[in-house]
Amino acid sequence: MRHARLLMAFLCLMCGVLMPLAAENTSTDIFDPSFRTLTVGIEGDRLAPPVLTLGGSERLVIGFDQLSDERQYLRYTIVHCDAQWQPSGLVDAEVFDGFNYAEVEDYAFSRGTVTHYVHYTIVLPNKEFRFRLSGNYLLKVYPEDEPDRTLLQVRFMVSENAVGVGGNAMSRTDIDYNDRHQQLELYVDTRNYNVRDPFNDLKVVVMQNYRPDTERVVVHPRRIQGGRLVYEHMPELIFTAGNEYRRMETVTSQYPGMGVDYIDFQAPYYHHYLNPDKPRAERDYSYDSTQHGRFFVREYNSDDSDTEADYTVVHFTLDCPQIQGGAVYLEGDFTHRLYDDRSAMRYEPSSGCYEKVMLLKQGAYNYQYVTSSKENLIEGDKYETVNEYPIAVYYRAPGERYDRLIGYSVVFSGR
Repeated sequence: MRHARLLMAFLCLMCGVLMPLAAENTSTDIFDPSFRTLTVGIEGDRLAPPVLTLGGSERLVIGFDQLSDERQYLRYTIVHCDAQWQPSGLVDAEVFDGFNYAEVEDYAFSRGTVTHYVHYTIVLPNKEFRFRLSGNYLLKVYPEDEPDRTLLQVRFMVSENAVGVGGNAMSRTDIDYNDRHQQLELYVDTRNYNVRDPFNDLKVVVMQNYRPDTERVVVHPRRIQGGRLVYEHMPELIFTAGNEYRRMETVTSQYPGMGVDYIDFQAPYYHHYLNPDKPRAERDYSYDSTQHGRFFVREYNSDDSDTEADYTVVHFTLDCPQIQGGAVYLEGDFTHRLYDDRSAMRYEPSSGCYEKVMLLKQGAYNYQYVTSSKENLIEGDKYETVNEYPIAVYYRAPGERYDRLIGYSVVFSGR
């Protein structure tokens, strides 16, 4: 079989045919189960997306834990990516000053917790890494003696903020009115930035609540008005409205917090049993102020939750008849917005419910239930829902070898 593959590759090369390469996995993710609670954000603004300004003063803070009694010697490297989050192929010297690796030197041991762990922190930019170029970046952490084994990776961005980006998210759409959808109207102001061919050299990437599965790429503006590119009445910018995220808190093991039914200690962990959730698709809309899928590590009696928050076993229950031919997943930052075995619910015929048990660090969590079908069968679609729409504008001028991130903004529906 191996010889057959080699022969096929050779024949393709001889015939001048380039075999397509599989896309590299560049999602924010953890690959070693001993590592947990991967967070990324802007220092001092926990609601800000992980986007630095090129040459700016912001600092990006990446944190994660390893369930261990001992520190592991770790290093990290950073990959510059194109607009589709695939490696751009640039030489390291074009992107960074110095070598493209550094040690993870900032670490601390957990204190007063049942579960022992080591908390690691990476802050960017730093003396090893200062960014020369804008664009998408992927940071990879690996053992010092195994550079080819990625333990975890995280996405972030560096923007030039050279163009103005804005718009509106409305429930008056081209397919319905105050019903199940929301539609974006966007503009990109290029009056102070020379874009040679705005109809072909720009990419506008939009998603809903930072969910990769909702990503839309718009290449051509509808019209140009005095240096302002206008994107309106486009099918690509119509999204199902969804519903507000559900919330729960495990900030203490002394009494049930928000969304928690009861707490039980089963050595070696505390167990938080959440109130059973029910489908909301047929219910009326109910507003709730959420963080659009984020989670925040917090222990209510601690001055440093990064090292003093414990790990607890959280029991999710969805009281819902089995969905034939489809899977149900927990969605939120704590599952890295990925739909796999780690986020999949399991249907239990004995209880008639979907169930999921997860080891999570104490904190405040947003979550929702999504299905493998494109319909929001569990949460429903309510036009009043407040959604967060991040907008990234990429520019590749003729002859350039990478996608510049020239603008970034966030639009909210219902505001």
